[in-house]
Amino acid sequence: MPELASLTPTAQRAPDQDTIIKLAVLAVGGQGGGVLADWITDVAERNGHVAQSTSVAGVAQRTGATIYYIEMARDTGRRPVFALSPAQGDVDILIAAELMEAGRAVMRGFVTPDRTTLIASSHRIAAVSEKIAPGDGRASSPTVLAAAEAASKRLIAFDMEKIAVDAGSVISASLLGALAGSGALPFPRDSYEQAISAGGRGVKASLAAFTGAYEQARRSAPGETAAASKGRGAANPAASSAPSAGSAMPGRAELARRAVSGPASQLAGWSELLARVNRLPEPVRDMAGRGLKKVVDYQDLAYGGEYLDRLDKAVSLDDAAHGYRLSIAAAKHLANAMCYDDMIRVADLKTRSARTARVRREVGVKDDAVLKVTEYFHPRIQEFCGTMPVRIGRYIEERPKLAAFLDRGINRGRHIRTDSMTGFAMLWIVGGLRRWRRKLLRHQVESEHLERWYRLALDNVRADYDLAVEILECRRLIKGYSDTHARAQSKFDRVLSGLDLLKGRDDAAQWLKRLREAALRDEKGDMLDGALKTIASL
Repeated sequence: MPELASLTPTAQRAPDQDTIIKLAVLAVGGQGGGVLADWITDVAERNGHVAQSTSVAGVAQRTGATIYYIEMARDTGRRPVFALSPAQGDVDILIAAELMEAGRAVMRGFVTPDRTTLIASSHRIAAVSEKIAPGDGRASSPTVLAAAEAASKRLIAFDMEKIAVDAGSVISASLLGALAGSGALPFPRDSYEQAISAGGRGVKASLAAFTGAYEQARRSAPGETAAASKGRGAANPAASSAPSAGSAMPGRAELARRAVSGPASQLAGWSELLARVNRLPEPVRDMAGRGLKKVVDYQDLAYGGEYLDRLDKAVSLDDAAHGYRLSIAAAKHLANAMCYDDMIRVADLKTRSARTARVRREVGVKDDAVLKVTEYFHPRIQEFCGTMPVRIGRYIEERPKLAAFLDRGINRGRHIRTDSMTGFAMLWIVGGLRRWRRKLLRHQVESEHLERWYRLALDNVRADYDLAVEILECRRLIKGYSDTHARAQSKFDRVLSGLDLLKGRDDAAQWLKRLREAALRDEKGDMLDGALKTIASL
């Protein structure tokens, strides 16, 4: 990603060497924040400074970062009195290992426009608060970048994580390179490289990441504005890759390029399904092609045929005058509804080679190294019954005492080592149950729920096209697994409970949209309750 350059020249004057230089590093677990702090301390001492490094641990699992605080001063023979933690408005250099950590530093007052050089990686790691939001909980990267630029004296921000990954290292090395390239400290480049080399482990990869970030920081163009950088597309690393509303949808050639591999009989069946997609109205093809690929990957070719059969019902009621909005919404939400998360899906995904390769890549494990992976599962009696044939699952659910007895042995956490033959085989067998999924209780329940929702939407097309589209969009509310899925489905049912009060109103679609957005914004459901009361009062 192109860097977001500062508004001041790269050759910023370093802090006066007779004063104490104050530097803070904000990093989360696995990013090497402690190693980075040690490197910076080593660099200072190699250049005739005394330095002190402390750390204030944050909460794990992305709800907070550890703050590594370093103070340094020129060695005059007298030991200066160093502080143990940063203070608001009293930090010369702040290094953030992720974009939102830079935003938190600004909010906490560590970054000030008259003093602080802010060095931040522009990549994103979703915080817990973003992940648990019922809707799209992602924070706005452009907003954070704009605030960081306004709050700092100088901002250097680019994707340092990518530089580190490409070099086979971790982000601490590229952060050090950006610090060296910024010129914010009065030390030469070779002293930074010597500090890395002194570690003795992963030196080659760390130096490569250091060099890449150093050169990127040095290339920051003096005087370039943030708006110009954003115009080059640097502002939002989390932007969706989906085509914009005005862009041309892919046609037959692009769908044909979505190559798949497999037995000849399977490829023939896939080609037939793809041909059906290519016969759909052009605005619908892109979403239908994506949905078909997801559904077939989830189950099989026959399931893909079921998906297109359902989609054809919406297309037959749609037209170009409405921009095929109904069909596009159906193509998207039908695929998501048919690909519900269950124990079979979770086990299947966790035993795929692509998932293993991704984990090894993210952890940075070499090809000849053994990676130990422990998966955590906590099934309930509901998930157990869902994986049973319909009659057996119903039999257990209809007998509370039997269900409670079985739940005592099922409802507990389990740690499964999938790098072992036994652990992997257990999940592989569960994942293999997908060939019988259509005969299981969970599939029957999900299929019945899907048909009720889809029929409700299509039955309203003639009377209120916009309302029918909004009913389809309500499927956004349902997601997740286990308790999360149960809560989401409860919200979905509550939103649609207001439909009877809205039918016949000219603004019915707008009100249903408000209900859905209220449910997506509020985890507890208080906003949804308030919106439903408002509708009832009307």
